[in-house]
Amino acid sequence: MIEKILKAFRITSQGFSVDRVVADPKLNNKFLELCRKAGLHEPALVLNSTLLNARKSRRLSNYRASERTSFPNLEKYRFASEVAVRFLEMKYRVSLDQIICHPDLAKEFDETAARIAPGYTPLQYRWAALNLRKKRLLKPAPVGRLLRPKPRRLGLVSKLNVKKLPSKQGVYVFYTRKEALYVGQARDLRRRISQHLEHSDCKGLAWWFWENGFRKVFLDLYLLSSHADAEKRRALEREVIENLKPRFNLQYAKRRSNNS
Repeated sequence: MIEKILKAFRITSQGFSVDRVVADPKLNNKFLELCRKAGLHEPALVLNSTLLNARKSRRLSNYRASERTSFPNLEKYRFASEVAVRFLEMKYRVSLDQIICHPDLAKEFDETAARIAPGYTPLQYRWAALNLRKKRLLKPAPVGRLLRPKPRRLGLVSKLNVKKLPSKQGVYVFYTRKEALYVGQARDLRRRISQHLEHSDCKGLAWWFWENGFRKVFLDLYLLSSHADAEKRRALEREVIENLKPRFNLQYAKRRSNNS
């Protein structure tokens, strides 16, 4: 099996490294296609992992990549890649190699990173994660410990003085004693909360407020420093959503998935 895999890699590689062939969706599809034609029917995870292990065991010691992979502005989305790796590591107890080698996990990784820092390609997100590990910058601490401040519990929305809310950036949570309703992030929390209470642009939440009022709704804020950027707000928002699974965020995600 290993010789067939190495042959498929050499035909596919175009001078790129093993990591690039595994992480690049286009090259990897070609690699897997050649493996299938060679009679290898093992899952993609097995084929990709075997290729990575061949490199680590120096089965490819005579191969030298002639093409270098690099991308500009890596710092703009590297943080999103780190957060996405941490989410999947905690969710499935998997390593970065397993994420990159498994098509379904890789896709979920791409989607998670894109929610935090949209506008980049799957290869860019994956390469940023590999780059972090290579430079030993992929922090072992859970994302929650890195990002999440303690929530500031403001109590019942019906008793809030909106004008006294902080005009700071962060994440907010509307919830009842039974469930989380909605999680969002904003540069100016006072302004954003005021918009929700006047007429929320989340249709499900607006309808819920119209039917039930604010008497049983509570509000929590996660305040971030003024130096935090939009990526960190989105990362914290995503983590809080993952933990609380609020009703209207999940409904929105389901509708968007059905319409895609």
